[in-house]
Amino acid sequence: MNSTENANDPRHYMVLTAAVAVGFAGIFLRFAGEAPYWSWISNVLLVIGVIVALKGVFAILK
Repeated sequence: MNSTENANDPRHYMVLTAAVAVGFAGIFLRFAGEAPYWSWISNVLLVIGVIVALKGVFAILK
């Protein structure tokens, strides 16, 4: 598979869409309440979203 076909693979963009959804969930939970566990959960979701998004971007660039 050449690099153009790899970059246009829909699988990469589904991963990026999922990463954005997880990141938005983290942002929503950050403003949902003042309880400490909401803050922890939102931070974890944001970190997971960033990691998955970077993995998807580097897979496209590869």
